[in-house]
Amino acid sequence: MSTPQIFNFEKNEVRTFLVNDEPYFVGKDVASVLGYSNTPKAIRDHVDEEDKTQNESFTVNGTALMLINESGLYSLILKSKLPNARKFKRWVTSEVLPTIRKTGSYTNVPQSFAQALRLAADLEEKNQLLEQQIAEYEPKISYLDMILSSTDTVATSQIAADYGMSAIALNKLLNELGVQHKVSGQWILYRKHMNQGYTKSHTSEIPKADGGVKVVMNTKWTQKGRVFIYNLLTAEGYYPQMDLLD
Repeated sequence: MSTPQIFNFEKNEVRTFLVNDEPYFVGKDVASVLGYSNTPKAIRDHVDEEDKTQNESFTVNGTALMLINESGLYSLILKSKLPNARKFKRWVTSEVLPTIRKTGSYTNVPQSFAQALRLAADLEEKNQLLEQQIAEYEPKISYLDMILSSTDTVATSQIAADYGMSAIALNKLLNELGVQHKVSGQWILYRKHMNQGYTKSHTSEIPKADGGVKVVMNTKWTQKGRVFIYNLLTAEGYYPQMDLLD
């Protein structure tokens, strides 16, 4: 049985293994840190088959561990609703991966100068590939960072612009997904989404030509609501434009 390299994130153990010289993480450890209550379901729902492996070489008490690679790790981070997810991401990319690269990649000691040169070239190639993978995921994480670092409420039109669509199109989509419906000309959350802290409403007065005023109710999304929309739309295949940038 292979021996794991163990890291600790805020007193939570995260076990890692090298599989064909590539870092893999124990899926249960990662999912637990990210707040998933049902860790097997989280891995099953959010991690692609090619990003996970399970075999008898990696077992605990006779049970084979489900391991996930870096791509699978980032998938769980992106789907996590915990604000701490971005802190965990930074910890992985700044501490865990560099340590694995330094300690795990030198398991085979070169026996000649030619082998040493080949090993150095391989390590450089792997490091460049890892940096590229991290860079590709960074925009997605940065979008969540932007949301979670703000306390302002935002209009539907602002959120819609993040996805390259109009407010009308986003409102219609949220209606189709069972989030809201129209009542007396205003979009209202369905009961199951009320009292979740997703929106805030306030009234404003608009002067009328006859000297009177028209009272209008305005509803805006909180940052919690914005994260809710993000998780909902990404599950349906809709992504913010900044996540699609190269």
